[in-house]
Amino acid sequence: MHKTFAILLLAAALPSLAFEPLPPETMDDTRVFKVEVLQVTDIEPYRDALNGFLKSLQGSGLIDGKNLIVHKTAIDFDVENGGFWSKLGVLMRIRHEAARIVEARPDLVLTIGTPATRYARGMLTDARIPLVFTAVANPEDAGCVSLVDAGEGATGSTLYTDMTDSLQLVKDVFPNVRRIGMVHSDDENGVANVAAATTKGKPLGLEVNARLVNKNEHIAPKLKELHAGGADMFAVPLDTYYGLQRYEAAMDLGDFGIENKVPVVTLAMVRVPGAALYIGADFKQVGQLAGQQAVKILKRRTKPDVLPILRQESPTVLVDPARLAALKVSLPPPLAARKIETANGYWQIDLIK
Repeated sequence: MHKTFAILLLAAALPSLAFEPLPPETMDDTRVFKVEVLQVTDIEPYRDALNGFLKSLQGSGLIDGKNLIVHKTAIDFDVENGGFWSKLGVLMRIRHEAARIVEARPDLVLTIGTPATRYARGMLTDARIPLVFTAVANPEDAGCVSLVDAGEGATGSTLYTDMTDSLQLVKDVFPNVRRIGMVHSDDENGVANVAAATTKGKPLGLEVNARLVNKNEHIAPKLKELHAGGADMFAVPLDTYYGLQRYEAAMDLGDFGIENKVPVVTLAMVRVPGAALYIGADFKQVGQLAGQQAVKILKRRTKPDVLPILRQESPTVLVDPARLAALKVSLPPPLAARKIETANGYWQIDLIK
């Protein structure tokens, strides 16, 4: 009794500050965090997204090989050699890897792309492992509640940009275009991108004709069909197809556009030699946004549920002046006034001014 009373007296004598919790960022300073990365295919844009993610972590003191262990799994079906690729196969592999990750009990999982996010999140949520995603075109296609709410156990960043604004910019630069040809695979991002372009293009007087290809199928036959059908422009959707096989489809599309004097625009920040206009979110920047959310989860122990989905404030817009000149197209004065010359010879249009 006397001992208890003495403890209470001591507690009363101590400053109240002594009982305030330490800031979360000062706790576990010596802890090594484990992060699992899961994605389908290992294309350059996904590597850019991961590099952006790690850059954000490094900026907050979480350094791979020091106090951070990163294990990456890229599910691939050897599409470079025409290997097996199907949605069922992808689903099974993702579920298999998700089960392995649950057993490994990492501190956080980063999923890159829609398939990995959509099919792994249920198992990770049940295991109460925080999920952060990036490089997802439309969060709702990955099982999220909305564009800003990821739902239980998850948060991240999206490549989403307003398709109406993107297509209006296309019309501003190419006012005579009426029919846009788009070739896409069964990639969830690609399907969503083409659907949005088809719907949003109609009020702007733009007709979108699309053709579906397999991941290991050559693009040229579809381009010839669309061109014969009256396509006066080709647009590249946000689709992993264009990053596979060393960008073969992207390069063939660019060459086809040059040979037939048809402008090519890309609605994703992927390398397309021959494209005149690029509009879309930057994978590295979007990856950095995901990293910001991951830092809050790892260092401040914030629950992912309370964090919004982040996205790039304004899309990146690049113009290849040489291609515009070859097509005998000039930038409208309002856009020309906002151009900034970049190191690679492209013009970047600053939409935020």
